[in-house]
Amino acid sequence: MTTLEIPATGYSICYELGIFKQKIVEGQQVELPDDWKGLGSAWLLPKPEEAQEVRFGGTLREFWDDGHLHIVNEGATTVLAIPCDMVVAGYDTHHVNTLRLWDAKSTKPVDMALFSRGEYLKATEEEAMAETIAKILYPEDNHLEGKSLRLKQQYFFVSATVQYIVKKHLDVYGTLKNFHEKNVLQINDTHPALVIPELMRIFIDEAGMNWDEAWSITTQSVAYTNHTVLAEALERWPQNLFEHFLPRIWQITMEISRRWQKRVEDFYHDENKTQRMAIIWGGEVRMANLCIAGGMAVNGVSGLHSEILKKDVFKDAYGMEPWKFQNVTNGIDHRRWLSEINPGLDSLIKDLTGGDDYLMKPLTLRKLDDYADDQTVLDRLGEIKRRNKLDFTDYARRTRGVELNPDAIFDVQVKRLHEYKRQLLNVLHIIALYQKLQDDPNAITRPHTFLFGAKAAPGYAVAKRIIRLINSLADQIAHDPICKDKLQVVFLENYRVSLAERLMPASEVSQQISTAGKEASGTGNMKFMMNGALTVGTLDGANVEMHDVLGDENMFLFGLRADEVAELKREGYIPQRLYNRDPQLRRCLDALRTGFRDGVTYDDLYQRLLFGAGGSPADEYLLLADFQAYCGAERQMVETYQDQRRWNQMSLHNIARSGIFAADRAVAEYADNIWHVPHR
Repeated sequence: MTTLEIPATGYSICYELGIFKQKIVEGQQVELPDDWKGLGSAWLLPKPEEAQEVRFGGTLREFWDDGHLHIVNEGATTVLAIPCDMVVAGYDTHHVNTLRLWDAKSTKPVDMALFSRGEYLKATEEEAMAETIAKILYPEDNHLEGKSLRLKQQYFFVSATVQYIVKKHLDVYGTLKNFHEKNVLQINDTHPALVIPELMRIFIDEAGMNWDEAWSITTQSVAYTNHTVLAEALERWPQNLFEHFLPRIWQITMEISRRWQKRVEDFYHDENKTQRMAIIWGGEVRMANLCIAGGMAVNGVSGLHSEILKKDVFKDAYGMEPWKFQNVTNGIDHRRWLSEINPGLDSLIKDLTGGDDYLMKPLTLRKLDDYADDQTVLDRLGEIKRRNKLDFTDYARRTRGVELNPDAIFDVQVKRLHEYKRQLLNVLHIIALYQKLQDDPNAITRPHTFLFGAKAAPGYAVAKRIIRLINSLADQIAHDPICKDKLQVVFLENYRVSLAERLMPASEVSQQISTAGKEASGTGNMKFMMNGALTVGTLDGANVEMHDVLGDENMFLFGLRADEVAELKREGYIPQRLYNRDPQLRRCLDALRTGFRDGVTYDDLYQRLLFGAGGSPADEYLLLADFQAYCGAERQMVETYQDQRRWNQMSLHNIARSGIFAADRAVAEYADNIWHVPHR
């Protein structure tokens, strides 16, 4: 946005600790504090003079005056939101933007009376409670305290942000009646959804507007980006938390819900649709429905994702307000994720395209297609990849004590650990390869190194088990002499951006194997593509659009498509049939029960795949249904790798056609179609 000279401010919380530092101890994930501010705070500029007050709890007193209903919140706990600003520079521009992070402080740090009596902990209790809000990113919320903290975090940064934006607007224009003409609040997933009732609160309670005027301005000021179709990501909050912590916001949300529900009833006259589209239902507040009701635009982040939102997840809302729904496929900053991290490739591109035009015009990369038959260029591309692999091998040895073979295929899957992303499918294939080597030590002729990097949410037990399984398998293979210089598995501890910046230029194969239709709409696939790695993947998320520009011949597609997944589940999917029918699959799954040399067995994962567990259906993400197709795609990839000329041609085409996935294009689409603001 800064590079495109769009005036913008980003808002979040000034978390003291990041998500967590991952340590692997005896094969298992252990979470350690991630104190990013030790170095990062050097870039933050506190602005205490622009602090905002955010109120929680209390009781509401209502009275009429001047023909208006006035509502006063009494006895609330006040938390001070202190802004810490980070100035964000763009590329080749004098324009700068600001990232504003709100830190939480108590309005009265110490109760002096209690302190004087020697009750020191009690004296600082209020300070500690306030500062908990900004203590840690994504606190675990599988208990009431965690849910309460997350809701407080969300309202804290939303309220501080909206109050500040409104004040700034009033300072310039002296009225809020033109607020929607000068401001757009883009909600990044449902976490900031409370901007909608908070805007209403300020317009009604503080600016004295009537409901209809306030709602008209609010709904022209807010837009919503949905990031995933997974049910657990569509936030729902217990109604009693709203009532307790946010009494006025609860009142306003109830009224938004009542009016929205009436609109739905009048439009559809269908109880089931009313229930699905309701904002408050069954004692829960549904944040995605609030975003749809209170926003002017709703977009997904890949073509397939946006279609699923329209046809499935939000189909009733789409039927009622189709004009709201759009698509903006994610993008990545190619200046960082290519030019900055891969200087060898950057140099080649500049030589072939006649300068650095591609840094501002990423579609210039298409010129590389013209060199697909130029052996000198293909050789140079191969040398750049080889150099990057050697650099990463050296880095892994120095920082992790891991000895990688630079002659091996670097086959990489790095992303958050989640069952739908199917790291477990990758593992099953590696077990199959390992068993093949046991049967025939000459079965693998080209060394193959599988690299994993993933953090599992602290409370996600199954994801943590899969991490342990990867490490058990890695240990088994490392200690089997048959596998030497043939097969290797490495779990890269504490996967994060700085590690990705080193890994992606060295990667040759990018694993993007989530279940089709589950919408793994991240951006890792684009970063790998831009650095010349070839994708083994399903038609899910932005893989679909990658396929549109690459065709079958420049990636390794496999597996069920989104419509086939839906059809298979409708018909009644029974994975035990595959187990009984496919001896190779059966042997892989049986290996989970038998366990590995470290003495750990994985019968729980075996049971989960074949019979289901904890309310989840058997093989919910269709690993077994896609297993043989996946093994076939990996075989095809290895065969193609033997022909280095063909491989480098495919790699060049991937780089050449990656320009469409630049963030400049994505942000320009937001600016043109949703925000309606000019840009460079």
